[in-house]
Amino acid sequence: MALLRPQTVNEVVDAVRAAGAASRPLEILGSGTRRGIGHRVHAEDALSLEGLAAIVDHDAPELVVTVQPGARTADVIAHLATSGQRLAFEPPDLAPLWGGASGTGTIGGLVAAGIAGPRRLAAGGVRDHVLGVQAVNGLGEVFVAGGKVLKNVTGYDLPKVMAGSWGTLAILTEISLKALPMPAATGSLVITGLDPAAAVMMMTRALQGAVPITGAAHLPGHLARTLLRLEGTPRVLSVQRAALAASLEWEADWLDDAESQRLWQDIAAVGPFVTDADAMLWRIILPATQAPAALARLGAADGHLLDWGGALIWLWHAADAVIDVRAALAATSGHAMLMRAPAAIKAMVPVFPPLPPPLEALQARVRTSFDPAGLFNPGRLKG
Repeated sequence: MALLRPQTVNEVVDAVRAAGAASRPLEILGSGTRRGIGHRVHAEDALSLEGLAAIVDHDAPELVVTVQPGARTADVIAHLATSGQRLAFEPPDLAPLWGGASGTGTIGGLVAAGIAGPRRLAAGGVRDHVLGVQAVNGLGEVFVAGGKVLKNVTGYDLPKVMAGSWGTLAILTEISLKALPMPAATGSLVITGLDPAAAVMMMTRALQGAVPITGAAHLPGHLARTLLRLEGTPRVLSVQRAALAASLEWEADWLDDAESQRLWQDIAAVGPFVTDADAMLWRIILPATQAPAALARLGAADGHLLDWGGALIWLWHAADAVIDVRAALAATSGHAMLMRAPAAIKAMVPVFPPLPPPLEALQARVRTSFDPAGLFNPGRLKG
């Protein structure tokens, strides 16, 4: 396999045009931390974007940061923090799930995967924060969509399409993201001893209340913990903490800023709770109220974690366990993505949620419009 390492946009264009002329598909990579997601890419050559790693611009007053795709997400987060800003969708550090080093994921991979962390329930997903992109399509043409200011709506939908496309539409060469101010303080109420059904009821009650919640998760086990995160100024946080505790009518402990942040980082990353490095891992999205019944039907699983108030289930089980996750979800309106599994299982089980034929046809037409020859990551979505 040839590994191409372009250092400029022009070199990306040249590589794509050469691949098209030779009819040689490309596996598109950042640092490769999410390479384990999806099916094996049917390509003899790979194109790494790690050479395009600059933070191009940070307009702090406008709350916009523009970066190249190879920039490490951790570096962008650290850069924004110097101005008291952050990526509000809380990028999860999932690299260790596939044996990668923590902090090595790139912004390009983050946007291509479109996976947000616990704050999604309050701030929206990755696609809601992508303002503009520069990219190269399958014909080797550079195009620009969106912009670098919050109020620019020209072509706004196209950057959203890139988020979660898994590198199958175009090669991102520059990405403009919305940044938001960091809160002065944060903390979490912790309620112990609830089962999943009671925890979902508690989280739903809190999320429907007057106090703004920026994280709602449930960690099961012998000492099950249900967490509700608050953010703001210290004075506001004190008032909100008292109001929330009173409204829930349940005894709750409090995690202060540093301890709360560490725990939410672990929840976003999932890995610290999955003790079996070889376990199969599913990411299930469904209405929160359906989560307890779904978990009951998935009783043979080794472990789970509830996030987004119960609307996101991380589920793990041994690779030799006979658990039909999608059959268990048939009675719900949810869907499941197989995040980690042995290659032999991924050869038999679709990684991504199967689409109805009309949506699958639409997805294929969109891919063809960007990449007519199917050069980018062929096989990633369907094997």
